[in-house]
Amino acid sequence: MVQQSLLLLLLFLPFVASIFAATMQAKAKNAVAWLSGGTMVAGLAILAALWPMISAGQVVRDYNAWLPRQGINLTLRMDGLAWIFALMVLGIGLMVVIYARYYLSSRDSAPRFFALLLAFAGSMNGMILSGNIIVLIVFWEMTSLFSFLLIGFWHHTPNARDGARMALVITGTGGLCLLAGMLLIGHMAGSYDLDRVLAAADVIREHPLYLPALILFLLGAFTKSAQFPFHFWLPNAMAAPTPVSAYLHSATMVKMGVFLLVRFSPVLGGTPEWFNIVGGVGMITLTIGAVIALFRHDLKGLLAYSTISHLGLITALCGIGSPEAIVAAIFHIMNHAVFKASLFMAAGIVDHETGTRDMRRLSGLARYMPMTATLATVAAAAMAGVPLLNGFLSKEMFFAEAYAWHGGSPFDDSMPYIAVLASTFSVAYSLRLIHTVFFGPAPVDLPKAPHEPVHWMRRPVELLVLLCLVVGIVPAQTVGPWLDAAARSVLGGAMPYYSLALWHGINAPLIMSCIAVAAGVLVYAATASRIAAGPEGPPLIHRIRGARMFDWGLVKLTWKWPRSAAASSAPTGCNRSFGSWC
Repeated sequence: MVQQSLLLLLLFLPFVASIFAATMQAKAKNAVAWLSGGTMVAGLAILAALWPMISAGQVVRDYNAWLPRQGINLTLRMDGLAWIFALMVLGIGLMVVIYARYYLSSRDSAPRFFALLLAFAGSMNGMILSGNIIVLIVFWEMTSLFSFLLIGFWHHTPNARDGARMALVITGTGGLCLLAGMLLIGHMAGSYDLDRVLAAADVIREHPLYLPALILFLLGAFTKSAQFPFHFWLPNAMAAPTPVSAYLHSATMVKMGVFLLVRFSPVLGGTPEWFNIVGGVGMITLTIGAVIALFRHDLKGLLAYSTISHLGLITALCGIGSPEAIVAAIFHIMNHAVFKASLFMAAGIVDHETGTRDMRRLSGLARYMPMTATLATVAAAAMAGVPLLNGFLSKEMFFAEAYAWHGGSPFDDSMPYIAVLASTFSVAYSLRLIHTVFFGPAPVDLPKAPHEPVHWMRRPVELLVLLCLVVGIVPAQTVGPWLDAAARSVLGGAMPYYSLALWHGINAPLIMSCIAVAAGVLVYAATASRIAAGPEGPPLIHRIRGARMFDWGLVKLTWKWPRSAAASSAPTGCNRSFGSWC
């Protein structure tokens, strides 16, 4: 009974704290930061109390009747996978709270910011803990709403309003598709209860409605996790304050889609349709994101496209769907949250202390910000998959699965080559980020004189980078039990043998890693000067922007054609993101 009460407390605590935060005085930045940080710490304490049961392979449940005749109840369910995701929501959330306390200026409304952040964290917890697939959709759409408000926090700027609108339309529409898919899945399983759905895998895969349910389900997952062709909303959301970017785009919002892919892979996976669609979209997104990231001039824009690429990697692993691939997907979800949150925070520090994120204006900052430069270098190396860092281990697992998966089709056989190509660009854009910003000649005419931030603004980055090192060196002794618990909750008795050892001998994944690192260095060395002087996108296709197509589509949907002469001029308040369409 105590454990069930803890689940309810974990769910409602952030919402209650959000209400209190919203009522605080505008100048109470310290008080509201302490309230938010204390809420995250309390949530982590609840997770620690539940860990003995989770580590033993148990599932903690709490049933609360809501609409029992319709089969919709507030059922809370925590297993190893939910525990890991809740740990990321609360752990990274605590780091973001500390960081935001020093990032926000006196002009920003700290109570409004932290109230929205807490409400978003509560919505994430609700989605993760939902034991009813319809209630899951309720929290899913709540995250879209609160992310809209967080992305548009600086609502006085057109870019923030446009980015928030775009994110809400795309992820909200995807959520409606997911709702339709979940209704079909519940119909096929005979229940909306998650436990019964997970137990009805064979029935669902053999049902005539399997394919339409799968497509609707994947539309929801792909839009939330910014998979091709819906990837363009995430870079446009970079108009949000950096603490929002660090939270939503490393450990929370964009991870929701891959959370569903992992959770439902035993139910919907294992079919040619699943492999071709999920694996294909994942590999395309992995490659496109990595290539475009190399050409971005904005620091957060580069990190946004790198996030898209890594989400594609995780999606591709879910598409492969083997037990080993699912373990690798969960491991990379954890690793990516750590190194990407630290990189976003480092980018925010650069922007905060220099007044710009334009990499064409930044150079030689290591002499003014040596600690920040060191931290960013280690985090970028983890992102690139350099040995002795956490990103290397999960990327090696990805290479192993890409190399081992051969079904005879051209797509199957090409996966190792696509993986190496995308990883080559991953190394190149990581190298460009560090070399361009922190090395070279001293910067000229920056808006602010560069210097290190206050100590506590850098502390979250230091802790996250330390985790990159510790997990990379002693993975089995640190995250090994957490990974095992999460994988067992998904795979059950199908758990494969896997090793988190640092050295597995000279094998195909190691050779693929070496090729990617060497080729990435060569690509950057050959293209560095041209990229710096060129457009913000790959040659030939840099003018093709998903955001422009999205705006054009909205214009088509919302304006009447043909328009009368009196209405021929653009309406008042036409957002500048419509560009030539207005």
